[in-house]
Amino acid sequence: MADENKGKAQFSKAVRAEVKEVVGRTGTRGEAVQVKCKILEGRDQDKIMRRNVKGPVQEEDVLMLRETEMEARALRSGRR
Repeated sequence: MADENKGKAQFSKAVRAEVKEVVGRTGTRGEAVQVKCKILEGRDQDKIMRRNVKGPVQEEDVLMLRETEMEARALRSGRR
C-alpha cells in the first residue's frame, strides 16, 4: 500500500488569491513585497487581505496561499 504513492508528488491544500495592489517593500533588506490580495475561493472568498510575498510580483498575479487566517502587519509610512 505504501508503494502506491512512492514517486508521486504530494501537494498541500492551497487557496487562490489575486493581487490587487502592491503596497511596498518590507523585510530588513527589502527582500519581500507587501501586497493586498483578494481571496478567490474557499471559506474566506472575496476577503481582501495583506500578505508578504517573496520574489517578483505584480498586480493581477495569482498567488496560492496555504492559509488565509493570518494577515501581515501594515507597513509604517514613516522611516527614520
